[in-house]
Amino acid sequence: MNASTVIFYILAALILGGAILSVTSRKIFRAAIYLLFSLIGIAGLYFYLNYEFIAAVQVIVYVGGIVVLIIFSVFLTHESGKDMKKPALGRALFSFLAAAFACALTMSLIMKQQFIPTPNAAIEPSVNNIGTQMLSTTQFGYILPFEVVSMLLLAAMIGCIVIAIKVKAPENIIAAGHELKVPDDINEEIEEQINASL
Repeated sequence: MNASTVIFYILAALILGGAILSVTSRKIFRAAIYLLFSLIGIAGLYFYLNYEFIAAVQVIVYVGGIVVLIIFSVFLTHESGKDMKKPALGRALFSFLAAAFACALTMSLIMKQQFIPTPNAAIEPSVNNIGTQMLSTTQFGYILPFEVVSMLLLAAMIGCIVIAIKVKAPENIIAAGHELKVPDDINEEIEEQINASL
């Protein structure tokens, strides 16, 4: 076993370990940190395959964008340090079966695919070529994925705002030390404002 194989297994263990710990952790902040490590492992796998640009996009968009937004939204929630509720057995079983089915489908497609090397030379990964292909509307352009990534970041920001939204209590209630119970009509007004902003 050479050093390249050892590096691959380390990255694979980091990705799978972080993903499993992320979905099994009972604390939401730790789950976000485990997700961060898993996404860093994926970026390392891209670097291992000499896809530096995709690795940089992985770090900037997912590690530096979405996970940071999730962590900030976790900090802004009231119960960020408490344990999350244990999921129902049926929901956990369904999630496990869905993940197993997705893994089996992916492996079957990979085994059936015949990877034929192309005789064409690779395009030089310069800033000019990358920018041209990124904003190109031709057959091999990437304008649609570029727009999808921007919508992904927008959806992550909206989700973080929804998670971190707080209802300000009247000062007389806070001063009296009473337990605050938010009426249902206030929750409905907040949901209407969020839907209107979308």
